[in-house]
Amino acid sequence: MEFRETPPSPALRFQVLGPVQAWLDGRPLSLGSPQQQSILTALLLHAGRPVTTQDLVDGLWGDRPPTQAIAALRTYISRLRTVLEPRREIRRPAEVLISVSDGYALRIPADALDVTVFESRAAEANAARAAGDLHEAHRLLVSALGLWSGRALTGVPGPYAESQRLRLAERHVTASEERCAVALDIGLHAEMVGELSSLTAEHPLRERLRELLMLALYRCGRQAEALGVYTDTRKLLIDELGVEPGTGLSSMHSRILAADPALALPEVAPTGDPAREDAAVTVTPPAQLPADVSDFSGRTELVGELSTVLMNATGQAVVVTSLAGIGGVGKTTLAVHVAHRVRPEFPDGQLYVDLRGAGASPADPAVVLGDFLHALGVTETPDSLEQRAALYRSLLASRRMLILLDNAQDARQIQPLIPGVSGCAVLATSRSRLAGIPGAHLVDVEELTPEEALALFSAIVGDHRVAAEPEAAMAVVTACGFLPLAVRIAAARLASRPRWTVSDLARRLADQRRRLDELQLGNLAVETTIGLGYGQLSPSEARAFRLLSLIDSTDIPLAAAAALLGVDEDTAEALAEALVEANMLECFSPGRYRYHDLLRLYAQRQNERLGDIEEQQAAVRRLLDLLLPTVRNAARSIEPDDQLPEPLNPLGSPGLELSTSQDAREWLRTEVTFLLSAVETATRGPGSLLRPAVDLLIVLNSLVEDPTHGPRVRRMLETADRNAESYGDAAALARVHFAFGTLQSITNDFQSAERSLRKSLSLQAFDDMTVLRSAAANDLGIILSLANRPAEALPFFEQALAISRVVGAPIGEARLLGNMARAQLGLGMIETAVRSVTAAVATAHASKNGPCLADTLYQLGVVLSMTDDPGASVGHLRESHRLYQSQQNRLREGYTLARLSSALLAAGRHAEAAEAAEESLAIGQEMDSAYCQGLANAALGEALLGLAQPARGLACLQEAHAIFTRLGVPEASPVADLISQQHTEPLSPPAP
Repeated sequence: MEFRETPPSPALRFQVLGPVQAWLDGRPLSLGSPQQQSILTALLLHAGRPVTTQDLVDGLWGDRPPTQAIAALRTYISRLRTVLEPRREIRRPAEVLISVSDGYALRIPADALDVTVFESRAAEANAARAAGDLHEAHRLLVSALGLWSGRALTGVPGPYAESQRLRLAERHVTASEERCAVALDIGLHAEMVGELSSLTAEHPLRERLRELLMLALYRCGRQAEALGVYTDTRKLLIDELGVEPGTGLSSMHSRILAADPALALPEVAPTGDPAREDAAVTVTPPAQLPADVSDFSGRTELVGELSTVLMNATGQAVVVTSLAGIGGVGKTTLAVHVAHRVRPEFPDGQLYVDLRGAGASPADPAVVLGDFLHALGVTETPDSLEQRAALYRSLLASRRMLILLDNAQDARQIQPLIPGVSGCAVLATSRSRLAGIPGAHLVDVEELTPEEALALFSAIVGDHRVAAEPEAAMAVVTACGFLPLAVRIAAARLASRPRWTVSDLARRLADQRRRLDELQLGNLAVETTIGLGYGQLSPSEARAFRLLSLIDSTDIPLAAAAALLGVDEDTAEALAEALVEANMLECFSPGRYRYHDLLRLYAQRQNERLGDIEEQQAAVRRLLDLLLPTVRNAARSIEPDDQLPEPLNPLGSPGLELSTSQDAREWLRTEVTFLLSAVETATRGPGSLLRPAVDLLIVLNSLVEDPTHGPRVRRMLETADRNAESYGDAAALARVHFAFGTLQSITNDFQSAERSLRKSLSLQAFDDMTVLRSAAANDLGIILSLANRPAEALPFFEQALAISRVVGAPIGEARLLGNMARAQLGLGMIETAVRSVTAAVATAHASKNGPCLADTLYQLGVVLSMTDDPGASVGHLRESHRLYQSQQNRLREGYTLARLSSALLAAGRHAEAAEAAEESLAIGQEMDSAYCQGLANAALGEALLGLAQPARGLACLQEAHAIFTRLGVPEASPVADLISQQHTEPLSPPAP
């Protein structure tokens, strides 16, 4: 539940009982990065008390703060102040987030934070229970628990947030226990069985919950099940903890066996208006709610929130709650379920209507009012809408009724159907947010969680079929996008086909092109449901809905959306927000949009049906015209003096401005998935798209060395290779094979990398003085050096160096000198190697290019570690590691730590070497780099041998040998020598 209970005057409101959120004057605030939210969280949970700078740093980063932790903290504080006080004048002291001594404090009213309100309501509930007012205690506890919208502090990093998450989780389950206990005291035992079953499954070792479940089952006449709960719990406690059940649970077991009369429902003083209870009923109250579904699953917190809002339908105005969401998300099912749950709170009846808002002929409010008036006992209804609405409001003025308005088109359609005074409650559903209703409680209904979707699927097809194929069942609900309608259809299809396995259904749904066809049964179809929403869009909105789906990415940034649509960002934002309002698109943070998976498939199908290939290709070309120059801008910001491969075609725009290296790296981290998706789409297109796509990928590969993207990039390049070959485009093919070589180097497939780079060079003229040829020759030299073929490597380095000097690339020259030094070292030219790498470092220093300096210092450290003075390399490698850390280059960090470990070993510092190797190994595993893992294991094994840990050391060496042998690199030989020196059993051949 979003904590947005706005007071009479404008105020800030904060939520921590779920994702951390804030509102100012009812408008949501953007709270920035997870780290920034962590700082805000610490200040909020200190309830106005000062928090020192050191405590904030420790709370976010623990015992491993970054070098610039204090500066980063001050940046977060500054940004939070801007967000929390947007109208504060420059240089005017902050009034909300203030500086206090050596720290900060957040000054907000106590009721501005949901956890404070939660604790207050829980305390009031305890007082009411102590005073004997059980109904009021129950209402307060339901209200308190309704403030939760998921796991507290969702996604907030840091040790402080984690400790608070655990504390708040304990408070939540304790309050849930109390609420269940009070509910049983007022006779809601039947309603509590399901909730207590869920809670005990979530917290299996909490005996109090088990005790309450036994009591609820007993009062429902299910004595055998109640005793079964005790048996199961006792077995669980003995198996898990080796203890018997506690006094409370054992006592409940004994009392049920003895049929203790005291377990019967205690008498509770009635509540309500005696005058109303004594009044004669002259008209049968309408009870028009559709039947509740028997297999309703999940949404426990949302059901609690909605129930609380509806049950608190008092005050000066009618409570109006609107549920919005995409078609098939289960708005109607949820609304009907909640309405049945709160039905006892509305003794004068419940009205229901399907307003047909998503269809071609929405219901006329005047006709609906006529039906409502007839249900209320009116035999002759007025003619006009205004007269009917007035009579309707008059009849409901003295009644307490629930009105369920399903499938509304917009606020204007339901406005006449809202009662005039408090006491009644309105629950509406719509595909769009009914923001035009003053004071309405707006709730966005999202897809089910994976667990909820699986529970729904199991309820329909049977637990035994899901238990037999759990992975296939999860694949089915995932393919359904966790959309309740899709899950129901898929489950119903499987249930009606007993010869099908769950895996059979999963295979059918795995084909994205046929998925929408598979998700239909009888008159139920996901495609039809989505089509109703699509049919409500204007032509420009429908075009935007289709074109934005061309890039199959998790999300779409606003700038990219504008490029795809061929409009400015303001127009693109207006179109995207219109789609969000219609629930055809989602906006999970300002300026970023995404589709539900099934909506994207529907949009892509509309592109196919419309068949406007030229418009679709033009949209992708506009996007590449934005992305390629922007990626090149990022590269220049990160390495200002570096030369980039020349683009095959002229750039189509200046791209987005990324003025600092930090901006560039942040943009790349955020957009890398989208960039790859754009390349993926373009490589399947014509040559006009293929060329800029390959150019983009080459620059991106040089900036993002992440092996985890390897399989996806490999598939793109295979497609690009086939298409470039079919187009006869040798220049594009040269770039494709260069990109293949880069990728294969990153993923440690060195033999394939050599073939790809040779192929790239063969497709370029020998006398080409281009950055691309220089880069390909350099990369091939590196591969040959790694294969211990320095004599072959050196000519390629020399060729690349000559080109770099012609094109004026001092950064490339510095790196080449460092690479040449490694080859010279391999040829025994030690003094020449030292001179080359020293010159490389000097050139890098002069350029003030951080990444180049890190690379050349790394090479200097490696070269010196193989001379007569290996200890001299330690300082250079440490400095290189520090630079790579600041540049967030994880893979290079891993390599540097492995080399540092080897240098420390040569200096006899085994403990330090082991520590560096351990860290390198962790990074190698994180980045899925086999070569890095091999280097780390080799260094760690040797260090452990020096620390008198032979068994573990030998295991590490054997793992390193297996990796190096699989990669076909010469490092396998010295590792094998080390293993044989231990006089252990002979080497077993490495696993294939």
